[in-house]
This record gives sequence, structure tokens and C-alpha cells, in this order.
Amino acid sequence: MIMKDYELPPYAPILMESTRAIGYSLEAAIADIVDNSITAMASIVKINFFPIDGEYVSILDNGIGMDSNQINRAMQYGSQNPNECRTSNDLGRFGLGLKTASLSQCRVLTVISKYQNHIESRQWDLDYIAQTCKWSLKILNAQEIAHFPGVQELMELETGTLVIWQSLDRMKLGETNFELAMGRKMDEVKKHLSLVYHRYLSGEAEIRKIKIYFNEVAVKPMDPFLENKSLRAMDDENIILYGNKVVVRPYILPHISRLTSDEIEMLGGREGLRKRQGFYVYRNKRLLVWGTWFRMMRQGELSKLVRIRVDIPNALDDLWTLDIKKSSAVPPAVVRDNLGIIIEKMAEKSKRTWTYRGKREIDDSICHIWNRFKTRNGGVLYEINREYPLIEELSKQYPDIRRKMDILFKQIEENLPLNTLYLDLVNDEKIDNDTQGGAKEIIAVLEEILCYSDEKDKQELLEALMISEPFCSYADEINKAVARGDLL
Repeated sequence: MIMKDYELPPYAPILMESTRAIGYSLEAAIADIVDNSITAMASIVKINFFPIDGEYVSILDNGIGMDSNQINRAMQYGSQNPNECRTSNDLGRFGLGLKTASLSQCRVLTVISKYQNHIESRQWDLDYIAQTCKWSLKILNAQEIAHFPGVQELMELETGTLVIWQSLDRMKLGETNFELAMGRKMDEVKKHLSLVYHRYLSGEAEIRKIKIYFNEVAVKPMDPFLENKSLRAMDDENIILYGNKVVVRPYILPHISRLTSDEIEMLGGREGLRKRQGFYVYRNKRLLVWGTWFRMMRQGELSKLVRIRVDIPNALDDLWTLDIKKSSAVPPAVVRDNLGIIIEKMAEKSKRTWTYRGKREIDDSICHIWNRFKTRNGGVLYEINREYPLIEELSKQYPDIRRKMDILFKQIEENLPLNTLYLDLVNDEKIDNDTQGGAKEIIAVLEEILCYSDEKDKQELLEALMISEPFCSYADEINKAVARGDLL
């Protein structure tokens, strides 16, 4: 028996209008176009927008461009099988991004491309398609495209592609002052791109560096890890899946008191420090998902400094259930198991960063001013270290005051404003008395301390202080002062 079939193509006007509701944000839509530019080997992407009298958004790149067959395929819905193998630098997935992303924001999408000194142009116009009731892709000639914004700049390039959005109905929706609203929205897009493509913008090794401009203003990379200041608390963890490598790299951010105002702003502000903790998943160095623990743990105050970078190749898209918008990804079970172990280690290290602010690592050989103890009932007790070198030196010089000092220390310990201190830390208040005066002040303090000691005891006391906080943080400066004869 021969099976019968019936060809049932989708009705163009309804399908195209329906796919507009996939759920693209403006940021995700423009990022999808930039993905295409990067895949096309572009080094420069220029995004321009104009909010009045024929408003538009244009995205121009200097990539390899497209011939007539390639541009037709680029404009075709479902032009690429998501299961096909891709080149390692391909940021695409379903063959829908250019169309669905663009038409989620506008009703007229025009693509103009230059390849081998030849210009090709195609256009989807949703109102025209509604009239024809067909998949009516317009082919525009040189005269028709001459008036489009950015065409002249494209002509001056050796190769490249220009994407133009017009009839911005979705962007206008609910806005009373579109000019003001568009400026505000594009500022958010700029921040989004600076984060999503920060590794491309900074020119990381093995990545083609790109420059992105907004109305001729360069976009600066927004590094969520502050690599130059953060602690690499663990070595990279490599997870092998079906012959492909997933690389996990954990970071611990510095305490907020060690950050500049610009750095705090780059990290999302004081509130962003807490909200953006967790995993940062990159696909081919492009950021997909960030600020999530994948429900493996809750966002907490003591873990707010943890950022864990996860690099995945595009060959594992299926395992990570990557969506069309490239804005969500879920780790497979084998990866979750490995990530769970890393989470436990990093949460403890982040806790230490809060407990011992300003110290990147805690060494048991260091003599701390405060001792922390676990009590029998599971609580925590803080005591002043009676063996701290300065306390011992003072007791040695004035043995009669030892008992009085102990009483004073006990009163300080029992009256610590712990609840107030906790609230200040949770609210990211900068603790001013936690800020050290620097090397000069430390040297001056040492000079004053040592002048009251016998010559015989100075060396011994100095050696003890060198392994005590805060002096241990200034070992190089102290050694130089000793060499100059300033201290001994």
C-alpha cells in the first residue's frame, strides 16, 4: 500500500505575524544580528538609530558579505538545520534569528549586502505580504536602495552587510514620547552588548576582536569578573562531553570596599552585586546566561562575590537546550553534578572573603587580631587574640596592667555591635575604619612601636609583627624600610 501525503505549506501572513511573539527583547534582537556579523568575520559593527521622521535602526558590518543565493537563504525561514555541524565560530543556531529577531521589533526588514563588488538587496514587508498572501520577498534594485540610511557607507567597504529596521511598531508600543523612549532603550541595548560581547570587545586570545559603535560612539567591554582584581580561587575544571570540552573557571570578586565607584557601576551597582552572582555561561565566548545558580542553590549574601564562568562549544547546543533567542540554557545532568561540587567550594571561599575582607587568601601562619571559634552549641564566638605581638609586648613592658587589659578586652568582645555590623555588610555599606592608610602609615606605626623596645627586642618584635595583620600585607615596604635603616 502506497502512503499518500499532502503538502501543506504555512500561510505566510499568519506565520510571520505569529513568530513576532516569540518573546525577543530589543536587546536580544539586536544581539542576534550582531551574532551574524561575528559569524561573517566582521571586525567592525556600527549600530545607528534615528527616532523621528522616518525612524529606523540600522546595523552595518564589514563582514564577508553575501551573494544572491546566500542572501536569499539568509532571508528564508528555517534556512539552516539546527542539528547540522557548524564551524567553531558560528553563533547561529536555528536559521531564524535574522528574520524573527528583526520582525519582532519592526514591520519592514531590509538587508543589503556587498560581495565581490556586487550589491544584493532583499526585503520582508509584512503589510505587502498581507496583501499578496504569499511568501513575497522583495528584490530591490540599486535605485530603490539608494535612499536607505547607511548605504553609502556600505558602498565604501570592500565587503559587508547592512540590516535596516523600519516601521518600528513594537518599539513604539505604549510610548507617548518615542524620541525619549528610544534613546533610553538604546542605552540599555548598549549596556547589554558591552556585557554579552565583552570578550570579543577586549580582544581575548583566540577570538577575532570586534569594535561596536552606537551612533559612532564606541562600546566599552563590561567585564563581570574584574579579572585584574578578582581571585582565581580554583584551577579550571574541564568536563568532557561526547568528545567536547566544557571549561569551568571560578572567580571571587573583591569586597565592595576594595572597588572603585566605576567598578561597582560596571558590576551592576550595589544591587547588581547580589543579583548577578552565580554562573555565566558562554557559547563560543558569547555570553548567553548570567546571574543564575540553575536552582542548585539560593542567592545569598555570603555568595554574592562568586562568579563562575562556564565555556561551552556550539556542538553541545542540544544538551544545553539552547532556545531560539539564545537567552536561556540548562546544563545537562552530568554537568550539574560537577558544578555542584564547585559551588560548595566557592561558597566557602566567598564566605572567607567577607569574613577577612581585603585578604585574598587566609594563611594559618598569619597572626590575626581577632580569633574566631565554634562554640559547643554550634554558634560562633569572636575573641581578641591575647597572643597578638603588640599585646604581648605591652604586657611584658607593663606586667601590672595585664589584668586590666583582659577586663577591657572582655568588655569589647561582649559588646560588639554584631547586628548593626551585619546590616551594614548586607547593605554593602563601606566600612571606613576597615580601610588601611597605606604603606607610609604602616611604617610610621612600626617606627613608633619599635622606639619603645630595647635594641635587643626590636628584631624579635619586628619579625613577629611581619607575620601579623595588617603588617603582613606590607612585607615588601617594611623590608625596604629596614634596608634603609629606618626601623632598626
